[in-house]
Amino acid sequence: MRILHTMLRVGNLDRSIRFYTEVLGMKLLRRKDYPEGKFTLAFVGYGDESDSSVIELTHNWDTDAYDIGSGYGHIALEVDDVYRATDEIKQQGGKILREAGPMNAGTTIISFVEDPDGYPIELIGAKH
Repeated sequence: MRILHTMLRVGNLDRSIRFYTEVLGMKLLRRKDYPEGKFTLAFVGYGDESDSSVIELTHNWDTDAYDIGSGYGHIALEVDDVYRATDEIKQQGGKILREAGPMNAGTTIISFVEDPDGYPIELIGAKH
C-alpha cells in the first residue's frame, strides 16, 4: 500500500493551480472536467503519480469558498533551505503564516505558508 493523493476542495481552480505550480514548483499532472457532476479535478505534484504522492485539487463549479474546519492540520513539504524557500514564496506574493526558524521545543527548521484557499503548508528543512 501507499498514499496516492490528498484531496483539497478549492474555490478557484486556476488560482490554486498557479499557486501550487508557480509558487511551490509542482507540476500540473492532469486535469479533467466532469460536466455531469459539475466539478473539475486537477492533480499536482513533484513527481509522476505512479511513484509519488500528489495533491488532488477539487473544484465544485457552484462553490467559491470552503471552511477549513478544526480537524485539518497541514500539508508538509521538504525543502533544502527553509529560509530561502520562505523568502521566495514571500517574493511571489505568498502568505507567510510563520517565518522560518527552529520548531517549538526542537531544532528542525520549519515555516508555514498558506495557499489561496487558506490551507496551511509546512516547509521542513531537509536532513542532510
